[in-house]
Amino acid sequence: MSSSVSPPEPTRDTDSLNLTRRRVLAAAGLTAGAVVLPAATAVAANNGPSGGPAMRHPDDPPAPEGGLPALPSAGVVTLNRASFGPAPGDLAAFEALGGDDASRIQAWVAQQLNYQSIPDPELTARLNQANFESYGVSNDPDTLLATLWDWYDQGNAPGGNSSSGVPRDEMTRATWMRVMYSKRQLHEVLADFWRDHFNVYINHSSWARITYQHLDLILRQHQMGNFRDMLEAVARSPAMLYYLDNYTSSDDGPNENYCRELFELHTLGAENYLGVLQQHQVPTDGQGRPVGYVDADVFEAARAFTGWSFHYGNNDDDSGLFLYRPSWHDRFQKNVLGVFLPQDQADEKDAKDVLDALAEHPGTGRHLARKLCRRLISDHPPQSLIDTVAALFSAQWQAPDQLQQVYEAILTSDAFRNTWGEKIKRPFEVVGSALRAGAADFTLLMDDGDTSSFLWRYDDTGQELFNWPAPNGFPDVLGAWKSMTPRVACWRICNWLIEFDDDNGDYYLDVVGQTPGGVRSANELVDFWVDRIFGRALPTDDRTDLVEFMAQGFNPDFDLNLGDEDTALRLRALVGLMFMSPEFLWR
Repeated sequence: MSSSVSPPEPTRDTDSLNLTRRRVLAAAGLTAGAVVLPAATAVAANNGPSGGPAMRHPDDPPAPEGGLPALPSAGVVTLNRASFGPAPGDLAAFEALGGDDASRIQAWVAQQLNYQSIPDPELTARLNQANFESYGVSNDPDTLLATLWDWYDQGNAPGGNSSSGVPRDEMTRATWMRVMYSKRQLHEVLADFWRDHFNVYINHSSWARITYQHLDLILRQHQMGNFRDMLEAVARSPAMLYYLDNYTSSDDGPNENYCRELFELHTLGAENYLGVLQQHQVPTDGQGRPVGYVDADVFEAARAFTGWSFHYGNNDDDSGLFLYRPSWHDRFQKNVLGVFLPQDQADEKDAKDVLDALAEHPGTGRHLARKLCRRLISDHPPQSLIDTVAALFSAQWQAPDQLQQVYEAILTSDAFRNTWGEKIKRPFEVVGSALRAGAADFTLLMDDGDTSSFLWRYDDTGQELFNWPAPNGFPDVLGAWKSMTPRVACWRICNWLIEFDDDNGDYYLDVVGQTPGGVRSANELVDFWVDRIFGRALPTDDRTDLVEFMAQGFNPDFDLNLGDEDTALRLRALVGLMFMSPEFLWR
């Protein structure tokens, strides 16, 4: 702490403080009734590669009224879109990776794609300290699944609590810890993407809660590899088999629920759905493939997946593991996407042929390319980039590193580097980036028993983890998240993190303790925390309002005493205001 002594504080003028706070809130567009995401307050006049307006593409929709915010450094762009936001030291480490933006991005992406070579000691230590019973019990999917099923379906949990809520709750806490502490940030962003893409509603049933960790593990193990392999692993997972009703699908009554979503969400996408045309009426491309799919393709695929189930019930091994039931399979010939499936093929081959046809189809490449570009670049990524990525996806559909090639093409593109402000953070990203920027202590939350308080506050944001009931996953466009409800809930939880401490006086997000001893004036405090949280300068008016809020009428260059309770409270409120600002929402 600095030895500087602040001048005697006048009697606290609550009305003056509130007025100043309202001015800051108004500047940030956060007062009640204000537009939640106003146009940027300042757009730089220059068109340079770092500091000018974010890049527009000919294919893009019109820019928001008032223009886009100024394009920040490549590090800010990369760490806010390909990670959950910079933690202390991350931007400096990024800048040290090369002499120019292109080389720094290339080096960072190469490191993150080779995620297994990145040491992750803090995350490992935090997970070990958490002493989870179910989470991380095995990295082998079958072993993990059989163990979870034995403990929480069969009632043999070692701790005596066989509630299906245990693996769900531990999965939730571990996911937050991964977001906060893992150095493998791209891996975490992609895990979040694929959980949405292959969405399973975790509270659909006790079986979903028990098997969800298994689904997450197989997604993580395949997300840097081959999409076709991932597709089959998901199709065989009991979480998906049960959620979309395929586990009881048989030749006596094929259930189309899974195959409908397999076509519409997981592969070709609704954009390639041609309705009720007959299969022979669908136009073909230059390779003789149907250009899209029709209802008959879904019905035929449902017949191909009959018999795909898992072990459940007292007369059926009851292990939760995948089970193919030959006697339930429709063994007669089928036709899916122009692929003829003869009768009496080997076990599981009908369905595997369908997965091959879907993974290879150019429509799947286009659908996945658009979704990935939407997540990593903007709500309306340039069509030229989508086309390039789609062609790569389809050309490499059998390559073991197919998905790594796709991610690299997106993340090293000009569109990735030169786009900013066309996406906002969803609640998971808002809170995750606040926790990272503020170096919050999630283990302290767990040890103090306040994890549940954190989670129920977070759940009010509308993005409760793994808890989207529909199979399409949480929406990934600005319009779905700019309403007042998720914004206010995010402000509340960020303020709660800043204001609350444990019985020992340790704050979950220790603003005062993390402020260097030589940083004491209002100007210095604002500049330190602006750099820490945003990694870039704020518009002048916004910075002025923050300084006035912190100075409270005193000389903004005069040292403040952070040992004073009111001053420390104001500093914590200052950081809270930064988390509330539109600038903090841009991706």
